[in-house]
Amino acid sequence: MLKIENLSTSYKTIDGDIHVLKDINFEIKDNEIFGIAGESGCGKTTLLNTLYDIVDYPLVIDQGRVVLEGEKDGKKYSFESGKIRDTWWNNIAYVPQAAQSVLNPIVRLKTQFLDSIPKDQKKNEKPEETLARVADYLKELNLSPDVLESFPFQLSGGMRQRAIIALATFMSPGVVLADEPTTALDVVVQKGILMMLMRLQKQLKNTMIIVSHDMGVHYQITDRMAIMYSGSVAELGKTEDIFNDPIHPYTKMLVDALPRVGEDVQRVGIAGRPPALKNPPPGCRFAPRCPHATDRCRSEVPKFREIRPGRFAACHLLEEEVKTNG
Repeated sequence: MLKIENLSTSYKTIDGDIHVLKDINFEIKDNEIFGIAGESGCGKTTLLNTLYDIVDYPLVIDQGRVVLEGEKDGKKYSFESGKIRDTWWNNIAYVPQAAQSVLNPIVRLKTQFLDSIPKDQKKNEKPEETLARVADYLKELNLSPDVLESFPFQLSGGMRQRAIIALATFMSPGVVLADEPTTALDVVVQKGILMMLMRLQKQLKNTMIIVSHDMGVHYQITDRMAIMYSGSVAELGKTEDIFNDPIHPYTKMLVDALPRVGEDVQRVGIAGRPPALKNPPPGCRFAPRCPHATDRCRSEVPKFREIRPGRFAACHLLEEEVKTNG
């Protein structure tokens, strides 16, 4: 389980602090595929980096923390921001947006697999014995063990992405983070990668967090999802509910803009663009683009709260529903 508690982050620049994440509060459950969606620049990757404890200058945590809890091999564990990196690969792993950013192009994959496994997890094995286990795992993922003898540049984009996923999941971590895992891949390869991720999650019974701006990806594989806007979570709930009955104005406009198969209707995008994080507007950051915004929306930041059972949103317009349900 991952808990995000009152999390706010910023980037330190010579022109002042740029506040990216603001008061993020939610939990990601065990054994689920959780999606994080939103427009480019909304803070998705910064949130993922913070979850994985890649918090290096100029990125800093202004307040709050991330807590990683779980159980492995009969032992419970708990790590929080600043210590989560101590358990990389073993209890939490990361699939980056571009495989070439983490794979050394001049080192064979077999060496990179060996280097990624902590010494205490090699079970006093000889390298060839560890590689035999890796080869068996690759077969389970429908990957040829022959890729272990390859250099990353010898593989296609889809094969490199599959190799990264195998590398990240070989130690059976309780949480796997994937940042835009299908970006820059053709449609057929994308589907194969998504099916692989779903199969792995069912096999390992772990928690998988998928970051993507592609709403179709979330619709296909996620159980729950969070919609981010300008550094905050606008709405959170079951994926099916969000697509069928979005409650936040931004989510509704986002879903309404999606094309439907078989429909000959021109879809309209969301007018305007997200505010600059360096100088965001007061109140609700979506107010300048929201057709329902009131004076209160433009001056007061809405609280992120439970609107319906399991449905969370940050919108003043939903307060009456909270009072009715409460």
